[in-house]
Amino acid sequence: MAEPLVRFEGVRKAYGAAASGYAVQRLDLEVEKGELLTLLGPSGSGKTTTLMLLAGFEMPSEGRILLGGRDIARLPPHRRGIGVVFQSYALFPHMSVAENVAFPLEVRGVPRAARAERVRKALAMVRLESFGERRPTQLSGGQQQRVALARAMVFEPPIVLLDEPLGALDKALREEMQYEIRALHQRLGLTMMYVTHDQQEALTLSDRIAVFEGGRIRQLAAPRRLYEQPENAFVAGFVGENNRLPGVVRSAPEGEGRDRAIRVMLDSGTEVLARPVDAGAPGSRCLVAVRPERVAVAAILASEMGEDALSARLVEVIFQGDHVRLRLSLGDGAEVVAKRPVGAGMLPEPGTLVSVAWDPAHAHAFAAEG
Repeated sequence: MAEPLVRFEGVRKAYGAAASGYAVQRLDLEVEKGELLTLLGPSGSGKTTTLMLLAGFEMPSEGRILLGGRDIARLPPHRRGIGVVFQSYALFPHMSVAENVAFPLEVRGVPRAARAERVRKALAMVRLESFGERRPTQLSGGQQQRVALARAMVFEPPIVLLDEPLGALDKALREEMQYEIRALHQRLGLTMMYVTHDQQEALTLSDRIAVFEGGRIRQLAAPRRLYEQPENAFVAGFVGENNRLPGVVRSAPEGEGRDRAIRVMLDSGTEVLARPVDAGAPGSRCLVAVRPERVAVAAILASEMGEDALSARLVEVIFQGDHVRLRLSLGDGAEVVAKRPVGAGMLPEPGTLVSVAWDPAHAHAFAAEG
């Protein structure tokens, strides 16, 4: 296999004397050439600190950071040759768009004629060829973000780092820019590391996603695997929406492969089947996680729907454009959310007694955390 472009080896970043002061804990991570790797997690999880460690704006307390096989952990930012795009754009307001994009070339001593040609190509990449003479204040937020991206790419860095670059944009423009960045990455074969707390953004953009919590990676995987096969309760709860039903493991795993399952007695008093991830031995507390789109709802008695169906009462129906959201009560305060595409048949009225069920292959049982 080819050597990874970037490698973190045993990297820690401490902001205090105790272990609790580590913003990043024993990080081992590789970034392949040409991939878009997203660092995803809540505020304070260590994702931005990891990006800043690679950029050189933070220095590691321990460990090595390799770029192209060379240890850059102690180099200042200007000697790393890495492109960085910030949420705030960080454009110079007194310079034109072309001057902003040319600035990294100027500080690297690139001759004027060569600068002009490379600026033209960089602006063409982001579809702003005719905007070179404008000032940043004359551009929309999306256009300013494209200028920032062109400036980060113009000197042809080995990797471009993006720190929540779309955070200041409205929802429609944010979604448009996600597709633009993805298309640019695929067309040019750029290597990118992208930081966000937005799960949908990460799923849309990424080749792989590293989910951070408490300064460490809880799972690193391709978007679909991360969504459909979370490895722990934190990832299941953080990436997308999941029903999280507490209960107790009743049986050891039975069956093989996709059919491997355990029985869980939910706190609501109903026994269900689920695929064990790290649920523990019989008698252990666990969480059963199942996606709302995997929950089937029928206006019939649970006994008529099958042995693994649950009785529920429909509490609320919410129209959300391309789907409707159903909120259902299982009793004892437990609730389940289901999603159905618009036009997928008549819905019962709120207050109706219904049945809910799911394929055990789409329910995952995790050890209860905390």
